[in-house]
Amino acid sequence: MTTKPAFLSALGLVSALGTGIAQSAETLFGDRPADMCAHDDYLVDQSTILGTVTAPLDPLPDHLGHYDTRNNRLLWTAANQISDEISDVIATFGKDRVAVILGTSTSGIEEGTSGYQDKLTNGAWPDTFRYADQEIGSPAEFLRDALDLQNQAYVISTACSSSAKAFAAARRLMQLGLCDAVLVGGVDSLCRLTVRGFHSLSSVATGICNPLSINRDGINIGEAAALFVMRPDHGEISLMGVGETSDAHHPNAPHPDGIGAVAAMRSALEQSGLPSDAIAYVNLHGTATPLNDSMEARAVDTVFNHPVAVSSTKPMTGHTLGAAGAIEAAILWLSLQDIGNGAPLPRHIWDRVIDPAVPDINLVTETGHRLAPTDQAAMMSNSFAFGGSNVSVILGRGFKTKDAAS
Repeated sequence: MTTKPAFLSALGLVSALGTGIAQSAETLFGDRPADMCAHDDYLVDQSTILGTVTAPLDPLPDHLGHYDTRNNRLLWTAANQISDEISDVIATFGKDRVAVILGTSTSGIEEGTSGYQDKLTNGAWPDTFRYADQEIGSPAEFLRDALDLQNQAYVISTACSSSAKAFAAARRLMQLGLCDAVLVGGVDSLCRLTVRGFHSLSSVATGICNPLSINRDGINIGEAAALFVMRPDHGEISLMGVGETSDAHHPNAPHPDGIGAVAAMRSALEQSGLPSDAIAYVNLHGTATPLNDSMEARAVDTVFNHPVAVSSTKPMTGHTLGAAGAIEAAILWLSLQDIGNGAPLPRHIWDRVIDPAVPDINLVTETGHRLAPTDQAAMMSNSFAFGGSNVSVILGRGFKTKDAAS
């Protein structure tokens, strides 16, 4: 197996933070309000707040109209933001050497739901119904065809860890020599099936989610797409480590002591070659559900022997499910852009009512908080999914290039 660095040289991003990296950074680190919008058409006789992409989405190429779902339009909007970098990586390595690996959990399920409703109401499928829209692999297949790529293209779907696992898979493909570069990320769109499913589990917040508070009562679902170019030859931000574990504790509840979460964070640190005190910031999974937040706080308290800065950004994005790992890696990527002036950190939005049963961790609570200026920094994001699938991702800037672990 060859060993190569894995640089993340470009990022396309669309979410409740906004469209593009500039608007997203303004929301994360400044005072632009996130698009956390009340909707009354997802739950029966009840309004719910969802992380919503409110800007128009780019239409798909005319010859690919059979892929037309909101999920794929989100992905295409993100891809178009980095079209020059995508063109460059294709020109550098060739269409047969660029892979596509994404995470999702919804794909085109909302379009399928609408089709089923029409069938029940009118007795016939609508002309626009295409069963393949609902297939989990549709986003990767669409992006491959849109760019005329000829390497592997597939989707990982492990609930909330999906697109975090995509980073590990992408780097493995590069290390194995199966490709030279990867378009890697995640995409998920709002759909009634998902929102109602979480509501049936009593996991949906009554307002804006309130991570780590004693008053936390659940999540806000969100939609988003984040797409990176991963390549071995250049880039300011590198993928330094990915830790993957599975504790299989329960179908939809984490292990209360965070055993799998601790192991994932330690595995990512080992892969990166960094000690825990080299991590300057952790983006928490931070769903604002009672069990996740208490578990994760314990795990962070166990792994880090210094008061590492932490926050949950889900009150600004919603929980984007299959896209969450990529969105939160994107937040690290944005923060790492300006380490020379002191990396900006996203604030932790909550009611500040402490839960005495949760360990006291170092929450970033003020807008405009920055780390001390430095020439190198590493940050971690956590993703913990149903079934005990745990992933921690470490991105860094300024470190001497190190061959990735096999």
